[in-house]
Amino acid sequence: MTAIQNRYEFVYLFDVANGNPNGDPDAGNLPRLDPETNRGLVTDVALKRKIRNYVALEKEGAPGFAIYMQERSILNNQHKQAYAALSIEHEAKKLPKDEAKARELTVWMCANFFDVRTFGAVMTTEVNAGQVRGPVQLAFATSVEPVVPLEVSITRVAVTNEKDLEKERTMGRKHILPYGLYRAHGFVSAKLAERSGFSEDDLALLWRSLINLFEHDRSAARGEMAARRLIVFKHEHPMGNAPAHTLFERVTVKRNGDDSAPARSFSDYVVGIDREGLQAGVEIVEIL
Repeated sequence: MTAIQNRYEFVYLFDVANGNPNGDPDAGNLPRLDPETNRGLVTDVALKRKIRNYVALEKEGAPGFAIYMQERSILNNQHKQAYAALSIEHEAKKLPKDEAKARELTVWMCANFFDVRTFGAVMTTEVNAGQVRGPVQLAFATSVEPVVPLEVSITRVAVTNEKDLEKERTMGRKHILPYGLYRAHGFVSAKLAERSGFSEDDLALLWRSLINLFEHDRSAARGEMAARRLIVFKHEHPMGNAPAHTLFERVTVKRNGDDSAPARSFSDYVVGIDREGLQAGVEIVEIL
């Protein structure tokens, strides 16, 4: 498929109610926080994981849409698929000396694994399949306002063993945010897409995944999470027509009226888009 011809940036807004959007294992699974501002954080890795999971569900079994980085996968075995498909013998930790064959391996990985051609991958393991710099990158998501994590006590009524029968009221803890609206920025490079083969169909799938990924990521820990807005800046030129930060500044998120009480829903905010004086060659597309 033909690689995309346009550069893109996007602003992605999502929220959580009575849940933990991204626990920190180094802090007892508390929601991640910026300690200086108390704004919530969701890592780029967590968002990419959800995109991968969505694609795996929508494109299950479809050629060219396998997921490279998945739970309990053995990466060397993923690389061996490329060597076997191209009838190339692998040498430990080394790419083939023939540069054409080395490129073939990397191209095969891009063609067959959606997340390799989208996010890139460092595949220089024992079975070396090269490196790919992905055209799609995400920054950390940050909450629009400071958030206050709550620790909620829970009990259980069932036990695992008979000896624990008297412990049926064992206490536990879970951490939640009553509410938080998060903002993430994303980038799509047309020039890097040329190298990985990231296509218009892949781009459409990326947009669908961002719109729907929380619909297939429900759990008791994450409460109610929803994608709220996806605002895309499309550049006419593959190298871009404006700096990304100037475009992001055009999207504002403010409280809708009284801000003396804590926000508890998306309706407590208003999203603004400044279209005045938009740089030539840039189009604003509101996908969600």
